[in-house]
Amino acid sequence: MFKLAHLSDPHLGPLAGFSLHQLFGKRATGYVNWRRKRRHAHDMDILALIVADIRAQQPDHVACTGDVSHIGLPNEFKTAVAFLDELGPRDTVSFVPGNHDAYARSSLKALAYHLGEWVTGDDGHTGYPWYRRRGPVALIGLNTGVPTLPLMATGKVGRDQIAKTEALLDRARDEGAIRVVLIHHPPYVGGARRSRELVDAAAVEAMLARKGADLVIHGHNHRFSLAWRPGVGRDVPIVGVPSASIGPRGHGEMASWHLFRIEGDGRAPHIAFEQRGFELDGTVMRRQEIALHTKPV
Repeated sequence: MFKLAHLSDPHLGPLAGFSLHQLFGKRATGYVNWRRKRRHAHDMDILALIVADIRAQQPDHVACTGDVSHIGLPNEFKTAVAFLDELGPRDTVSFVPGNHDAYARSSLKALAYHLGEWVTGDDGHTGYPWYRRRGPVALIGLNTGVPTLPLMATGKVGRDQIAKTEALLDRARDEGAIRVVLIHHPPYVGGARRSRELVDAAAVEAMLARKGADLVIHGHNHRFSLAWRPGVGRDVPIVGVPSASIGPRGHGEMASWHLFRIEGDGRAPHIAFEQRGFELDGTVMRRQEIALHTKPV
């Protein structure tokens, strides 16, 4: 059995050192939002409990689907390096960025420089989509983080990434691997409201319909979701996880993460997952276990 831990949207804090000249354009409004709301909503003590629980379950691999930062400052990505290292050895942790990580054009260079090791494929290439084979599982990571206007949190995959992802899905199928796609924004039409949606979600849905996948995991909405979209031979489960750091002063679902248990192979995968979070008193709460594919008889 292969155990895959999934967490997302930790929004690490507090904001690391920065200069006033970095707070221009969209970052200015983002900083005000952090001061007023986000710094209270995202609880680093809760996140520490989540990380400890992940490590205690001894997963084979950990997937973080973005938004390690608030406003994409270079020093935020230095904090993210330490955080990702807490999750496990670097070859056992994978990352894809979110919209907050690509908050401004000036964020992109620092993002690539500091977090490149977690987005490097088995071929040694750093970038998207990446491909990592781990045991029976082929992990494929897509980037939806693109700089946007103030008050917008949309994402985009783009034609080039879609074409390359199709080839990687074919490769994983030919290898007989169980195909797991990592992405930040929910990759289906209606997955988020208009100002937060994946603008080419319809194209990603069409790709899944043409090529199929065994599991797609994402974050972004800070809430649990389970959607199904047509694939090849069977529907594709698309699972969203809440933020890993939302505390009692935040809005929406309390922090949690998902532990996927994966068995079988690409022809007959069996995937189930457990939702794990915390009560307000800090005790572990196992919410429920959900089976996505049934073992063949």
